[in-house]
Amino acid sequence: MISIELLRRYPFFGGLSEVELKELAMISEEIHAPARTVLFEEGQSADAFYLLLEGTVDLLFNSPLGPETQIHISEVNPGEPFAISSLIPPYILKHTARAATSIHAIKIAAAPLRELCRKHTHLCCALMTRVAEAAMERLEFTRVQLAAAQV
Repeated sequence: MISIELLRRYPFFGGLSEVELKELAMISEEIHAPARTVLFEEGQSADAFYLLLEGTVDLLFNSPLGPETQIHISEVNPGEPFAISSLIPPYILKHTARAATSIHAIKIAAAPLRELCRKHTHLCCALMTRVAEAAMERLEFTRVQLAAAQV
């Protein structure tokens, strides 16, 4: 469990009610990891949702040549979510996440988070809107990378 005050510091959780923040805090924990730590791997079940507080996380995709050949697809910076597949069926991770630097993050258990979304539609709408914004930013970044590769 983390403090409600920690959640309040981040715009990602802005606009949530006291009850929603309290219930969210109860299923959350703070994590720290040194650089190069693999937080999760592509293809695994998405059992947690993360919000990066400090540091940088690289999102990697296993190339068709095999998992030993990974392609950097995006970077997560402080204030941004990752493992958003934990909120999107079929809840399977679409990339590997590796700490590029030492990191500090909020980790939220996925199954209880999905249950909170069923219970509190306002919380679900707020989180899904922010998740969609993050997904669209990553899609735009990927589009720019693909365009640059074609030149």
